[in-house]
Amino acid sequence: MNKRDIGLLLGLILLLLGGCQAASEGGSETDATTEPTAATNATTDSVAEAALPTAEGEHFENAVIRRDFPDPGIIRVGDTYYAYSTNAASRNVPLATSTDLVNWDYQADAMPSLPSWAQLGGSYVWAPEVIEIDGRYHLYYTARDKAADKQCIGLAISDKPEGKFKDTRDTAFVCQVEEGGSIDASPFRDADGTLYLYWKNDGNCCNMATHIYVQEMSPDGLSLVGEPTRLVRNDRAWEGRVVEAPTMWLEDGRYTLFFSANDYGGLDYAVGYARCESAVGPCEDGTENPVLSSVVDGSVPVIGPGHQTIILDDDGEPWMAYHAWQVTSAGMRGTARFMWLDRLTWEGDVPRVLGPTTEPQPVP
Repeated sequence: MNKRDIGLLLGLILLLLGGCQAASEGGSETDATTEPTAATNATTDSVAEAALPTAEGEHFENAVIRRDFPDPGIIRVGDTYYAYSTNAASRNVPLATSTDLVNWDYQADAMPSLPSWAQLGGSYVWAPEVIEIDGRYHLYYTARDKAADKQCIGLAISDKPEGKFKDTRDTAFVCQVEEGGSIDASPFRDADGTLYLYWKNDGNCCNMATHIYVQEMSPDGLSLVGEPTRLVRNDRAWEGRVVEAPTMWLEDGRYTLFFSANDYGGLDYAVGYARCESAVGPCEDGTENPVLSSVVDGSVPVIGPGHQTIILDDDGEPWMAYHAWQVTSAGMRGTARFMWLDRLTWEGDVPRVLGPTTEPQPVP
């Protein structure tokens, strides 16, 4: 049996034995019953604590956070990077900090209390992203709306990037109940300072199409302006039933909308992109999607890389952080999603993610 055959066999085993924990057809974080529980995450974290150091000298190895840290969002304030993730280890918004993007320190819950509109308990606080506006920090996140019984987007604010963030609203910030709910909010500041919010409707919860939306925000980031615009939908084979996790990136006048697609629990979950004429579109799917996907024929399997975020290093070079599933010593998919880090480069208008990388690479 050659190396490729072995890789394919390994992939099949991983999918059957590990992927069975996730939805079997295009499930995403929307399928709350497939999310690891806080208790499960706590157990995983206690095992993974000893594996946190990843850098020696001038090189590091993935993953850079080796504990449950799904759906990462990162900002930089001064010399410190702040990474936020979906609920884990009994925290609503886990937080880690770093000065080099590689060595991370786990911190206290960035949002220990939920607002009155959000359902308490369960694994419902997802995909937080933070942006600084007028000296304050706005955290856009997903939680379970009590009245609608759907995942919806909230807004919490803090004077410090580490929190404690607080949402004082009586209702969700975005909640498309008729489209299954709204998740995966991602704020973006355009070159002229205009603020936008990107998200996806949670249609895959209810056998509906999923779309990436964008809508302008007020200058203070506290309200939406005008009407939302659809940019991308799940209409390509590799996307399955889901497009989600939007990240708009502006570089050299090019607007590139990154997003993740397919079943988050299996080998088909991947990152793709669309080229856009402006922050509000129109957008056209990339010609070489996906640009980041699972690897099963290497020495270390990488399962379900996705829900990306992009951050600049000290030299102004972009890196993509994302989660991928923990792989156990037996080669099976575990219950935790670790945070990985790889370089983002360009060939003309085509983005290239230099990963998933399992070998040592230079520290940012």
